[in-house]
Amino acid sequence: MLNKATGLSLTYTGFLCIDTEEKVSQYTIIVQATDMEGNLNFGLSNTATALISITDINDNPPELTVRTFSGEVQENKVNVVVTNLTVLDRDQPHSPNWNAVYRIVSGDPSGHFTIRTNPITNEGMLTVVKPVDFEMNRAFMLTVVVSNQAHLASGIQSSLQSTAGVTISVQDVNEPPVFPVNPKLIRFEEGVPAGTTLTVFAAQDPDHFIHQFVRYSKLSDPANWLKINRTNGQITTMALLDRESMYVKNNVYEATFLAFDNGSPQASGTGTLQIYLIDVNDNAPVLVPREAQVCERARPNSRVNITASDADADPNVGPFVFELPSFPASVRRNWTISRISADYTQLRLRIPYLEAAVYEIPIIVHDSGNPPLSNRSLIRVKVCPCDDNGDCSATGAVAAAGLGTGAIIAILICIIILLTMVLLFVVWMKRREKERQAKPLLIDPEDDVRDNILKYDEEGGGEEDQDYDLSQLQQPESLEHIINKTAGVRRVDERPVIAESQYPVRPSLPHPGDIGDFINDGLRAADNDPTAPPYDSLLVFDYEGSGSTAGSVSSLNSTSSGDQDYDYLNDWGPRFKKLADLYGGGDDD
Repeated sequence: MLNKATGLSLTYTGFLCIDTEEKVSQYTIIVQATDMEGNLNFGLSNTATALISITDINDNPPELTVRTFSGEVQENKVNVVVTNLTVLDRDQPHSPNWNAVYRIVSGDPSGHFTIRTNPITNEGMLTVVKPVDFEMNRAFMLTVVVSNQAHLASGIQSSLQSTAGVTISVQDVNEPPVFPVNPKLIRFEEGVPAGTTLTVFAAQDPDHFIHQFVRYSKLSDPANWLKINRTNGQITTMALLDRESMYVKNNVYEATFLAFDNGSPQASGTGTLQIYLIDVNDNAPVLVPREAQVCERARPNSRVNITASDADADPNVGPFVFELPSFPASVRRNWTISRISADYTQLRLRIPYLEAAVYEIPIIVHDSGNPPLSNRSLIRVKVCPCDDNGDCSATGAVAAAGLGTGAIIAILICIIILLTMVLLFVVWMKRREKERQAKPLLIDPEDDVRDNILKYDEEGGGEEDQDYDLSQLQQPESLEHIINKTAGVRRVDERPVIAESQYPVRPSLPHPGDIGDFINDGLRAADNDPTAPPYDSLLVFDYEGSGSTAGSVSSLNSTSSGDQDYDYLNDWGPRFKKLADLYGGGDDD
């Protein structure tokens, strides 16, 4: 209430119950002030507005909407919301008095679940954070409580938190087989024979309540040394295990195997088998280096330091023992070796001088294995003349390459002979060309009357008529009865009335020995044929009737030779002399 004299506000001493869920959170009050002691008839008055905001306190604890919640989850799943817990709080939303905080108080000792608050709906999201196993726990009974983020206001006669139960069912799924020890390490000496059983690499099926069988297969075997039994997982070798193989790293060989069940859907798991290979002395030492050079005259600094390499591991390597073989005898006679350390020795000349050349010196190397292994290796030593510094000279380098003086001379002689043969061949070709140019022509240039030879490709693909009588190419019989026949008078202005002479069929005769006789006989028969027309005569053709589709043909007239002047042919040279004599009226030779 207000003091009429001073206008000061007075606090109401009674209890004012304002519920923000039922009333508004703000009140508006209009206050009127009047003078003349409030006489409305004579006094003046004015009004003012007062805003009163109600501040919320946490006087309503959260309450879970049901007493028991339920949900289900598949085994081995994580980060999955199983169920949502709903809560009711009548305080101001999205304030500390309204925000809910959830906790699991019992039923989850291993910490498989957690509850996160949805900031929008204030619900509790029960989530799986650790995989659950159906074979271990088929269901979970959780007890959860909820409270506000802010403390409950004093004097509130209500519980500070709300409690509910959550039942979670676990669903069984087909789980992949599991290898109990993965990776599995075993130890074996290298070189075990093929067919040796190494171990049994078996997997277990976690689905105990389902009768399933497990099968095995090889997933990775870089060297293809192993095989696995499909039903029981027994691993045996298919080849010798070699520690020095490129697939072995730090003495360990790894192979991966696959185990799968017959569930639906099918599930599979992998396991890694590691084989530690113990070294055995199975590699003989090899000489290092394989090439060297020394001076042909023995010098203190003209020596070769040699050692050996062994693919095995300690203690099957050095110290190495080097020795020269007793055969051939020239090796020990010309060379000697002396040890300088456990793994190194020196090779040097035993004699004062050795001819420059390339020598392959055998050296026997022994290792320290049990039993020891030895190897006969060859070192290629180039013996060459040296300068004052002990380095091979240019001549010595040639000799050290394996070419002695005799070989060089032989090569030079061969080169000279080859060049001489090439030169003689060139001279012979030049001389032959000159003789060919100086050789006279076979015919007289004056009689060499030639015409242009033209090539005609108008015949097509070949002769059409392939049916010919080979007997017509035989030597003709004697035609004396035709040759001796008296020539009669023949009309050339009309068609002959006598029949053409018929030659008798000649028997097949062997081919003539001289084709010239055959041609001459044919020529003679043609010249003496009485039925052959003359070269310049009127030919009589059969009358073929009238009505030709062709038009009239003009007459063809040839001028006499006297109308032409062929004297210019005499100016064309000796090649056209006969032509000029023929048409120019000259003498014919």
